[in-house]
Amino acid sequence: MRNVSQIINGKRKIIKKPELLAPAGNLEKLKVAIMYGADAVFVGGKEFSLRSQASNFTLDDIKEAVIFAKQYHAHIHVTCNIILHQDNLEGIKEYLQCLDDIGVTAIIVADPYIMKIAKEMNLHLEVHVSTQLSTLNLKAIEFYKEMGMDRVVLGREVTYEDLKTIMHYAPVDVEYFIHGAMCIHYSGRCMLSNYLSRRDANRGGCSQSCRWYYDLYENDMLVNREDDMPFSMSSKDMSLIDHIGELIELGVDSFKIEGRMKSLHYIATVVSTYRKLIDAYCDDPDYFQPDESYRDELLKAANRALCHGFFYDHPTKDEQLFFLRDEHPTQEFVMRILDYDTQNHLAKIEQRNYFKVGDKIEIFSPHHPNLFFTVKKLYNEDREIIEVANHPMEVLYVQIDEEVLPNDMGRKVIR
Repeated sequence: MRNVSQIINGKRKIIKKPELLAPAGNLEKLKVAIMYGADAVFVGGKEFSLRSQASNFTLDDIKEAVIFAKQYHAHIHVTCNIILHQDNLEGIKEYLQCLDDIGVTAIIVADPYIMKIAKEMNLHLEVHVSTQLSTLNLKAIEFYKEMGMDRVVLGREVTYEDLKTIMHYAPVDVEYFIHGAMCIHYSGRCMLSNYLSRRDANRGGCSQSCRWYYDLYENDMLVNREDDMPFSMSSKDMSLIDHIGELIELGVDSFKIEGRMKSLHYIATVVSTYRKLIDAYCDDPDYFQPDESYRDELLKAANRALCHGFFYDHPTKDEQLFFLRDEHPTQEFVMRILDYDTQNHLAKIEQRNYFKVGDKIEIFSPHHPNLFFTVKKLYNEDREIIEVANHPMEVLYVQIDEEVLPNDMGRKVIR
């Protein structure tokens, strides 16, 4: 069993704090993820990566990401997780060498050939086994250890009971998903997209066919519901916000958040929420009191209902969205703080979405509790009074009585 805590000055503290690993689809999201508390960020490169619809990073982008991350003692992981076809083999060695020279901490890999050559090249970077390989048991982890792998990202289907056994004996670092979308099939093994849209899910082209709407037939007869809602195979999103303490006590090495295609607001909200929760628990695990405020905060960024995934065992129909549209509006991200004039109580902001005088805004931050204010005075960049902010990325000034900090964010409160 891993030793995760120690008595310090008569009080038990967690000495093995898990890494908080966040997703990022572009450089702006990466920087926000790190500023809002991520210990590491995983990104996709232009080559050999899934999520083809994400912006994805050039080698120059990855270099800038590594330089930025070092300022915060954070790490960059790059996904090289496609399943290689014959026409994907060219250039892989050169690409891995470039990543190593840049200073990437780790690559996340699904194809055994990439695992093999990455180790043969004696690179400095670590090689992590992708969740695409659906690793669900200790024997598989031991196999990857024999191959020289440094970490295994478990499949989302691993239950808490199985995780306890795995963490007791695991010979390498273990990464475990704590938040994000669920795959309707075994992680990375779905072929629906390939068959229905000719887009290869394991080469970055998944069309998310499980979330399409379908008509159901029985004996050649259309099965209708009273509300005429069609059928889908979509799952609710996973959130283990209520079980972070249990996972910390097992000694899980890395907590992974899914969502390279998610918004800036989503990344900032989810990362900061888990960061604050992890830190609070580790500081005083024996007297930590669960607080609904953490879950409430997540719901401001999630537009799909949350569930526990496979944590308790096999999900039931209650964790699915078979005949439901459970999407709901999130609180709209409207501003990012650029600077604050403490003498005049005036914040310089970068406007992101429409808001106007009279709207109630919630400011959230990695550095201070959330605060609320009503927009009373609003100025354009020339300090002229205006009533509405309706030009995205415009620099404006807004009166906020309480001090805010650069890179704090504001969202419109849903009344």
